[in-house]
Amino acid sequence: MFDADVHAYLRSAAGDQAHRVGPFVIRFDEHDDAPPFNYAIPDDGASPTKDDLATLVAAFRERARTPRLEYVPQGAPTLEDALLAAGFTAEGRYPLLVCPPQDVVEAPVDPAVRVALVTDDPGLWKVAGVMNAAFEAPEATEHDVARLRRVLDRGGLVAAAVDTATGEVVGAGQLGGPQAGVAEVAGIAVRVSHRRRGIAGAVTALLTRAGAEAGITTPFLTPGDDAAGRVYARVGYRKVGEMLHICLPKSRESGTAA
Repeated sequence: MFDADVHAYLRSAAGDQAHRVGPFVIRFDEHDDAPPFNYAIPDDGASPTKDDLATLVAAFRERARTPRLEYVPQGAPTLEDALLAAGFTAEGRYPLLVCPPQDVVEAPVDPAVRVALVTDDPGLWKVAGVMNAAFEAPEATEHDVARLRRVLDRGGLVAAAVDTATGEVVGAGQLGGPQAGVAEVAGIAVRVSHRRRGIAGAVTALLTRAGAEAGITTPFLTPGDDAAGRVYARVGYRKVGEMLHICLPKSRESGTAA
């Protein structure tokens, strides 16, 4: 089942920052407390006890992180009810989209923009800067660049869109290293000055197509809103499921007590 494949990928992508807590693997970023870099993935079919959830919450709180999970609900059907009973609140439900590389559709892009893969440190710095600006994160640091290097080290890809008139990197994205052929397209970002020029679609299409040579047969992504979903649909992505993001606000933490 694809939900198990997605979970296996997410556990693998946690790398050496993974922590096992009961029926969960937690990905922590010691340098960045942003929610997308700190979350738990359940074991397939996980049905945790109150004690399991209390231990999970404690692991996040010890690191000053918000307890949260990102997972495919079909892969652990009873988990959501247990989380809700413990005080967790759904952040959002996002469509899970897939596009095999052979099905990718080339997207029209502004002819003044060139999209290419990036592997060098100067390029990674520029990509990190675009991503952080697009997602309203602080200015890029060495930790952001190191995160991109780890993507490359695991066999993944990083792409940049360059304005050929100015040489400025105006768009970016990444594709994680494969786990049994599965990998996530993420961080698709475009500077405000260059939006609505087809750049997000072109970056996504390049990563999807190039992923085949990296052994990625099943790239997936989860658009944050309908507008982004339409961009990905135009380059060939189709819905196959749903991803749930769910967290425990500090004000509701008492729900995890045994």
